[in-house]
Amino acid sequence: MALCFSCTTAVLAQQAKYVFFFIGDGMGLNQVNTTEFYQASVKGNLGTEPLFFASFPYTTFATSNAFNTDVTDSAAAGTALATAQKTRKGMLGMSPDSVAVSSIAEWARNSGKKVGICTTVSIDHATPAAYYAHQINRNMYNAIGHDLAESGFDYFGGADFLQPVGKDSIDLHQYCEEKGYTWAYGYQEAKNKWKDAKKLIMVQTKEATKEHHVELPYVIDREPNDLSLPQIVETGINMLTKDNKKGFFFMIEGGEIDHACHANDAATAIKEIQEMDEAVKLAYEFYKKHPKETLIIVTADHETGGLVPGNGSYALNLQALQYQTCSVERVTKRFENLRRSRKRIVWEDAKEILSECYGLFTHVPVNWEEEAELRTAFEDTFLKGAVEENWYGTNSVLATKGRDILNKKAMVSWASLEHSDGYIPIFAVGVGADQFHGRLDNTDLPKMVAKIAGYKK
Repeated sequence: MALCFSCTTAVLAQQAKYVFFFIGDGMGLNQVNTTEFYQASVKGNLGTEPLFFASFPYTTFATSNAFNTDVTDSAAAGTALATAQKTRKGMLGMSPDSVAVSSIAEWARNSGKKVGICTTVSIDHATPAAYYAHQINRNMYNAIGHDLAESGFDYFGGADFLQPVGKDSIDLHQYCEEKGYTWAYGYQEAKNKWKDAKKLIMVQTKEATKEHHVELPYVIDREPNDLSLPQIVETGINMLTKDNKKGFFFMIEGGEIDHACHANDAATAIKEIQEMDEAVKLAYEFYKKHPKETLIIVTADHETGGLVPGNGSYALNLQALQYQTCSVERVTKRFENLRRSRKRIVWEDAKEILSECYGLFTHVPVNWEEEAELRTAFEDTFLKGAVEENWYGTNSVLATKGRDILNKKAMVSWASLEHSDGYIPIFAVGVGADQFHGRLDNTDLPKMVAKIAGYKK
């Protein structure tokens, strides 16, 4: 898709009637850069092939530290991006002294705008919750779900509640219906319901939710009937523009970029970023129809993993990542299924899975030292049950060793399985986009957007 940015985007006299606020969770500057190098490499080219959103005319960066620590978590970072208030790790929509603070989504609602909140993880997860919830702990999922139902926002999309029934025995699905929400399970059901729904919550089909409750399946693992972020955004635009003359605020999170980076899973993270880029294109198509009234922001809450495209070799081989066909989590499940299906497991059984999932031995050469490492990991996995734990999952050491070797072959480096304090990128196009320049802090973004859009607290 060719970019054609109108000079009208810099006109400050016109307020942003429509605001798209994209957040790539864990998407630091190097996640964007690595994806662009990858896109060029798979075509046999040096350099970068830019992501669509990274070609927006206004680009800068921001700091992301929390109130009580330099390296933030998603709750504190989400709260900063939502409320312009620094807070402590783990707190949602609260000041450091536990006083509820309102968010830009609530300012938009109070200004007569429609509001949509969507994500690729659960709708009660930290980043989306920062826009509607006020809780001292991000793990208070049932209380967060109550806040969602009571928010009055017009649209939610993502994976289902993590804790739908709490100590009060109230089922959040029923409670949301009492508050006027229609549930749509899957894209097809949403297509049939959005026109008649006053407020809509769109999640995975009930069948898909049984296997993927915490999040949507990764793009790399996805089945044809699984929800995608572009489908969620498409439905959101339909809901937010229906019978609406006042405009909207739409927060859209690519939540699984972070989960993949916690697993140091470069290929999976790249595909999540590419899908968010496709969702941004939908927003841009809307912008082209309303260029004097629309603002699109693409940013992140923090960086995850300390990703670096390079490992000291003065070269990259990112095209090796194209042979990975499933996430590290899915590879772990393949090994678990192998364990259950056979009484005796030999190295060749595991080697076949490594070849199918990572391209090792077939498309990506493995030397004898690397195969020895894999064989040791094989024994540790199937004889000792050894695992590697990260914030969002537990993977077998054979799955993670295969990942490590593929990363090394691709010349990708990771600093940790956790967050870093790297700068977060900001890309902007539309009304008031030229205001996003110079060094910023994450708390600046909601204040700037609210001013451009004319929201009243």
